Amino acid sequence: MNIIYWIGIIIAVAAAVLRQVNQYERGVLFTLGKFTRVVEPGWRIVIPIFQSMVKVDMRIKAVDVPDQKAITRDNVSVSVNAVIYYKIANADKAIIEVENFRYAVSQLAQTTMRNIVGEVSLDELLGEREKISDRIRDIVDRVSDAWGIKVENVELKDVSLPAEMERVIAKQAEAERERRAVIIKAEGEVAAADNMAKAANILSAIPGALHLRTLQSINDISSDQSNTIVFAVPLEVLKAWEGFKKVSNQ
Repeated sequence: MNIIYWIGIIIAVAAAVLRQVNQYERGVLFTLGKFTRVVEPGWRIVIPIFQSMVKVDMRIKAVDVPDQKAITRDNVSVSVNAVIYYKIANADKAIIEVENFRYAVSQLAQTTMRNIVGEVSLDELLGEREKISDRIRDIVDRVSDAWGIKVENVELKDVSLPAEMERVIAKQAEAERERRAVIIKAEGEVAAADNMAKAANILSAIPGALHLRTLQSINDISSDQSNTIVFAVPLEVLKAWEGFKKVSNQ
């Protein structure tokens, strides 16, 4: 009976004194209210009443930054949301220097995102998301460094525009597609005209080449029985025929 009694006392004392710190955690130990040290993973002795320990998760955390209303530099109202990835670099600072580091990081990211969006135009916001995300990350990382926090990455997830602005952008995109189509068509016509001019120069430079090309075209057309061919006698043949008539009359 005595053995069981003492075993029970030992277990109770161990439960009151020992604290488990997991591999992904660090413990911030306080003695009589003062910071003592950062406790590594494993079983650690914490003396009740005199000591206390706060465990800090050191893994990377993802914080969803909710939609933020902002006005761009060119006075367009937008709604932007993002996700921020950070981890605790110094467990003691995260507990001592800021009351609630999770809330603080979220609020800092929201404020920074609104400020950065206000410094860029709508075109920059839509076309340079990665660059803007890097700016937000740098600012949040620099400010939160005093809290023992390392910001790994910031990603802009969505940029929402007013309905009327979406219609304007759609019309601009359609006009741009039409403009490119006209340019491509014009470039094709210029290339075709240039090739035709080159072909005409080659045919005119070689005697009889134009006649051969004419005969080839007639042969291609005559393959279809439904086609009606109106053949124009070349000018050179008419001139030769006139010369022949003059000789005969003499």
